[in-house]
Amino acid sequence: MTVHFQPTVSPEACPALVLNADFRPLSYYPLSLWGWQDAIKAVFLDRVNIVSNYDRFVRSPTFEMQLPSVVSLKTYIRPSRHPAFTRFNVFLRDRFTCQYCGCRDELTFDHVIPRSKGGTTTWENVVAACSPCNLRKGDKLPRDVDMVPASAPFAPSINDLHTNGRAFPPNYLHESWMDYLYWDTELEP
Repeated sequence: MTVHFQPTVSPEACPALVLNADFRPLSYYPLSLWGWQDAIKAVFLDRVNIVSNYDRFVRSPTFEMQLPSVVSLKTYIRPSRHPAFTRFNVFLRDRFTCQYCGCRDELTFDHVIPRSKGGTTTWENVVAACSPCNLRKGDKLPRDVDMVPASAPFAPSINDLHTNGRAFPPNYLHESWMDYLYWDTELEP
């Protein structure tokens, strides 16, 4: 089947927000979105319910379908309890802020107890740090250079990361998504 888009709309302009079976987004940061092709495929495979549509259609010679803007999975996916330890997740846990000076530029991650002094690369020993602070601290202990992290490093839960992710809404949010997204406007990034 060949699918044709309305001439004025590019396919990338119509992603579908993907909700779990409990109508919560699978992820807030990054926001759980599927391209229009994946959303339509999931509809045909009967894996999702269409919750809301765009005012746009895809058409073939024998078929016409309104593009889904919000879909919910028919089967609940249990969220992981323990997020992966990644550079991005460390930054998200620390709200994209240097834990030494509070700046948001040139973020790296720093071993609070340096590896050269037996520190490990774990949630409990790594914090977001701007490049100048990371260089200034070097391989010294925090007390030796009077650089104590603003927040003690910890292993976050998925909920912790989702909560922090809500403080950083994407640049584009379609109006049909707003009933399912709970961006915390009081938390300033």
